[in-house]
Amino acid sequence: MTKYVALLRAVNVGGTGKLSMIELKAMCLDAGFEQVETYIASGNVVLDAKDPPAKVKSALEARLLAYAGKPVGVQVRTATEMKAVLEGNPFQDHPPNLTVAIFLDAKPPSDALDHAVGKADEDMRLGVREIYVRYGAGMGRSKLKIPAASQGTARNMNTVAKLVSMAQN
Repeated sequence: MTKYVALLRAVNVGGTGKLSMIELKAMCLDAGFEQVETYIASGNVVLDAKDPPAKVKSALEARLLAYAGKPVGVQVRTATEMKAVLEGNPFQDHPPNLTVAIFLDAKPPSDALDHAVGKADEDMRLGVREIYVRYGAGMGRSKLKIPAASQGTARNMNTVAKLVSMAQN
C-alpha cells in the first residue's frame, strides 16, 4: 500500500463545487482506498491505495464526475512527494498562510512565470510539478494569473504541512 494525498480543484471555494467531505470519503472507500482521512472542506484527502498515482487520480475523477455532473480535477502526490513539496518551498522565511504551492499534473514549462499577468507584490518560483507563489498583501487581493497553473490547485503551506503530518501517521 502507498500513502497518497489527493487534492481536489475548486471544491467548496467561492460558492462552487459543493461536496461534503463525508461524500468524498465515501467515494474513496468505494474506490477501494483504505485509511481515508479528509482535511478541511476544500477537498484534501489522505488515503492508502495499492494502485499507482494515475489510477488513483482517474478513479477519483470518475467518481467526482458522476457525483458533480462535471469534471473535477484531482492532483495526487505520494506522502514522500508531498513532503518534498513542503521542504522545497523557496519561501520558508515568509508566513506559510501567504505562501502557496499550485499543484500541477506535470512539470511547469520553464517559461511559465514569464507569462504571468497582474503581478504586484507576489514572488513566484517553479517547483517539480508545482509553482510556488508568495503573496505580499494576501491571495484575496491579488490579480495574479499564471496561465500554466490554470488547471492546477493551490494549497497554502499550513495546509501542505498538515497533510504531510497526516500522511506520516
